[in-house]
Amino acid sequence: MSTSADRGPLIRPARAEDDEALSRLDRETWSTVHAVTPPPPPGRPFFGERQPVGDILVGELHGEVVGYVRVSPSTPLEANAHVQQIQGLAIAERARGLGLGKALMRAAEDLARRRGARRLTLRVLGHNARARALYSSLGYAVEGILPEEMLLDGKYVDDVLMGRFL
Repeated sequence: MSTSADRGPLIRPARAEDDEALSRLDRETWSTVHAVTPPPPPGRPFFGERQPVGDILVGELHGEVVGYVRVSPSTPLEANAHVQQIQGLAIAERARGLGLGKALMRAAEDLARRRGARRLTLRVLGHNARARALYSSLGYAVEGILPEEMLLDGKYVDDVLMGRFL
């Protein structure tokens, strides 16, 4: 019998009952390498008005939630409805190097297409070399750089805008 572990990571839509596991994952993976907000406090729900269940795809390994990607409208404007945006990607340290990032991004692209998107965009901090390499390997191009846009750990960091046509 084949399991998701035999095939590698399983990607699926999030469910309300994933809240605690996703909250824990956010706390475990938080770092100024990719986050511009303070660390999420214990007990804070993952899902909410700004982060609905329907915008999240989950990566599982051996039945455990080890990653997620959030796909949301870029803006609330009708004129921009054809653009979706990656607004979060997290992978547990123990699940890195297994292709989960690529699998989540491909699933995000599929979700964006089903929603009618022609483009998928994202923002990544300039010093996050690992994430930038992942996005570039999937065909995302740098479309703009906001120099020294963020001040993290006493250092100025570029905010890099990337995107691709679907």
